[in-house]
Amino acid sequence: MDILKKFIEKAKANLQRIVLPEGYELRTLTAADRVIADGIADIILLGQRDKILAIARENGLYNIEKATIINPEESEFTEQYTSLLYELRKNKGMTLEQAKELVKNPLYFACLMIKNGDANGELAGAMNTTGNVLRPALQVVKTMPGVSVISGAMLLFCKEKQYGDDGFLLVADVAVSPNPTASELAQIAVSTGYTMKNMIGIEPKVAMLSFSTKGSATHEFVDRVVEATTLAKTMAPDLKIDGELQADAALVLSVGKFKAPNSDVAGKANVLVFPALEVGNIAYKMVERLGGATAVGPILQGMAAPINDLSRGCSVDDIYNMTAITANQAIVAKTAK
Repeated sequence: MDILKKFIEKAKANLQRIVLPEGYELRTLTAADRVIADGIADIILLGQRDKILAIARENGLYNIEKATIINPEESEFTEQYTSLLYELRKNKGMTLEQAKELVKNPLYFACLMIKNGDANGELAGAMNTTGNVLRPALQVVKTMPGVSVISGAMLLFCKEKQYGDDGFLLVADVAVSPNPTASELAQIAVSTGYTMKNMIGIEPKVAMLSFSTKGSATHEFVDRVVEATTLAKTMAPDLKIDGELQADAALVLSVGKFKAPNSDVAGKANVLVFPALEVGNIAYKMVERLGGATAVGPILQGMAAPINDLSRGCSVDDIYNMTAITANQAIVAKTAK
C-alpha cells in the first residue's frame, strides 16, 4: 500500500481544491473530516451550510467547519455558472431557463466549478448512480482532446507479490464502457498506461487480454483485441503494449516465455486491459473476494479534468483514498498543462 501513502504525501505537498457535491452523505462527510484533519486537500462541500454542519456536529465531525461550503441553490456563482452552462449547451438545445435550473443540481454545479477554474477535481457517487455523475461531467467538462471513450481503472493490491509490480496491478475497464470497439479499446489501453506512468510513477507494461495468445485461437473477439493492440502501439509508441495475451501469459513469467517468447510484456505485465466491461468487472471482484486482493478505485480516465465516481457501497476509507487520488490526478493535469 506504499502507493497510497505516496499519493497522500504528494497531495499534502500540493493542496488541490476537491469538490464533494454529496454534502449531506455521512460517509462523505466522515472522509472529508479526515482529509481536512490530515491536510490532504482543500475540501468544498455542496449543500445548505446549516444542514451540513448540523450533520457533522451530530457525528463529531468538527473539522467540517474548515471546509468551504456552498449552496448551489443560492450561490453568488449562480448567474455566472448559468451563463457558462448555457453557452456550453445552447447548440444542443438547452435554454437559459433550463441552464438556471440545472445549476442548482450539485453534480452540475461541481462540474461548472471545475470548468470555471474554481475547483481542481470532483468526487461523487456515494449516493448517485454512475450515469448521474457522468452526465454533467461529459456535458460540461468533456473528454480530453483525442479521447472519445471514458474508462475506469482499478488499483489492485494482491497478496501474491510475484505478479505485476510487487503484487500491484492496474486494470481497466472495470466501470464504464460495456463493449468497446477496437479503437475504444486502444484508447483505454493508452489511458491506463499513462495513468500508471504519469500518476502512479511506475513504468507500465500493458497486456491486452483475450482468451487467445498470439493466434492460439481464432475468433472475431480475438481479432478486435489484435486490432486494438496495433492501434494502441501506434497511438503511444513510448509505452510497452502487447497482445493478444491470455491472463496467465500476461502474468506468469514461465508461461509468458513459453507462449509469447518475443514479447517484452508477457509474464511481466503490470497493466491489464480487459476486452469488455463484464470481463473486467467480474474479474477484479473475484480477485478481491476470493483472492484477498485490495481494490481501490475506480479512477475515471479520459476526462478533461479529474472527476471520479464512487460505488454506492463505498466505505469511508474508499472516499478518503479516492480524494487523495483525485488530488494526484489534478496535480498531474496541471503538470501536463
